[in-house]
Amino acid sequence: MKPVSFALASLLLAAPAAAQSTADATLTRAVKAWAKVQTLRAHVEQTVVNPLTGRAVTSRGEVQQRRPGRFAVRFTDPAGDVIVSDGRTVWLYLPSTTPGQVIRSTLGEDGTGAIDLTEQFLAQPRSKYDVVDAGAEAVDGRQTHALRLTPKAGQSMPFVRAKVWVDDRDGLIRQFESTDQNGITRKVKLTNVMPNAAVKASAFKFTVPPGARVVDR
Repeated sequence: MKPVSFALASLLLAAPAAAQSTADATLTRAVKAWAKVQTLRAHVEQTVVNPLTGRAVTSRGEVQQRRPGRFAVRFTDPAGDVIVSDGRTVWLYLPSTTPGQVIRSTLGEDGTGAIDLTEQFLAQPRSKYDVVDAGAEAVDGRQTHALRLTPKAGQSMPFVRAKVWVDDRDGLIRQFESTDQNGITRKVKLTNVMPNAAVKASAFKFTVPPGARVVDR
């Protein structure tokens, strides 16, 4: 019985080590892949679930990005909603919920406040998060490996936990889900992802609609 018991114990000890090795390899691939991306175009679908109200809201649109600092999402559902970062200012115009109002935020000199859907997970991730493997899974027909990220003590993050799905083929994040302190869950899926694609300079320009009130934050 001793050989069997020893083999079982070895197997149980090896499983966590193998899972961590897989998580490290997946994270390394994702960081390296994102470092090569200067521009991005993709379709985006976001679903926000509020457990207090039991309400789920889904929005869809197209994202264009030029690193660093330039980012735009123009929604088709709800049509007319826009988020734009022009490298100096972030503009938020959501007529579907707050008609006639534009929220304006100024980026810091070091780029603080810039919008980036995936860099929040990939910028120095090992110093910010505890990362564990979350298994293999298909996302929109593409094979991925998922990672669970938990902010380390002392890290100020907009979420208490997150899960990201990394494409097995190109190492890009195809989907992520984050949960904040209130239990609100935000799930974002990227499809038709085109890294280093041509993006329009006009995509990162925003004009305040006539009559709209600008609120600085």
